[in-house]
Parts: sequence; structure tokens; C-alpha cells
Amino acid sequence: MTDVTIRPPRESEGALLWELKYGEQEPEWKKWDAPYFPLTHKTKEEFLTSYQFGEHSPDQWVIEAEGTVIGTVSYYWEHKPSRWLEMGITIFDPAYWNGGYGTAALEQWITHLFKTLSIVRVGYTTWSGNKRMIRLGEKLNMTLEARMRKCRYYNGEYYDSIRMGLLREEWLK
Repeated sequence: MTDVTIRPPRESEGALLWELKYGEQEPEWKKWDAPYFPLTHKTKEEFLTSYQFGEHSPDQWVIEAEGTVIGTVSYYWEHKPSRWLEMGITIFDPAYWNGGYGTAALEQWITHLFKTLSIVRVGYTTWSGNKRMIRLGEKLNMTLEARMRKCRYYNGEYYDSIRMGLLREEWLK
């Protein structure tokens, strides 16, 4: 694996980010990223007018490998008053799957979130069909905090919803 960095997206990358996310009608990455929720396509114009860049984008950064944007890391507030934050990661190009890029990016994102936000926990939700995302959490010493059994229905099968989490003190060890 080569050098992986995360950083705020640049306005000049808007068209590229749109292409990575919406350039295909049925992208391969969506088969793993909550495929039971449909991808609502946006036009390039809709995307560019709604997307936040640079310092205006604290909650979504790009993942860069060898100078190429390959995905994004993000967070959202599940419940801001109690400081409950959930994060996510998407690597759009399958050529960058299984190469350690996601692990390197999420390590940097977790460190950034703990450094810049007043939170004691980060976590994410995935589904039992996404074995790579579960392995990623395990590699980062995250804890399986919840398993809601057979609550995700996809392609004629039931899957579990999986919630992984990590406390600040566990990360700092």
C-alpha cells in the first residue's frame, strides 16, 4: 500500500466527486454501502451547489492515495446534544479495496475526530453482508456494540445490522 491521506475536499474536485458517486447508474460500491437503501442520483449541478468544500466541509473529507481521490470519510450526529457521533467511509473504486487504504484512512479520521471534537466515542453501522467493513472495525480494535438480527432485507435475504464503536480511551492506548 502507498501513502494514504485524508483532507477537506477542494472545489476543483467537485466534478470528480460527482463522477465517483453518481457516474454509474448502479455502482459497485453501492452493493456494499447499505444497498437496501436506494442511491438517489443527483445531477452534477445539484451536487455542486449542495456540496461543501474546504473549511466548509468539516464532516466529509476525501481519501487520497498516490495523489488520486479514491473515496470519502464522513461523520454525522446521531444525537448532537449527547455528543453521539457516527462515521462512515466509502472507497468508490474497487481497485482500492482490500489494500489497506480504508484502514489507513479511517485511522486518520478517528484520530482527527477525537482531536477536534468533544466526543468520547466514535462508531459506525454496517450490515452483516459487508464482511470487509466488519473486518475493518476489528482491525481498528473497535467493539461490536450491537447486532440487530435479520432487520436488513436485501436480494431476497435477511442480514443483521451491525454497530461497531470505539471509546477515546481505547483509541489512545
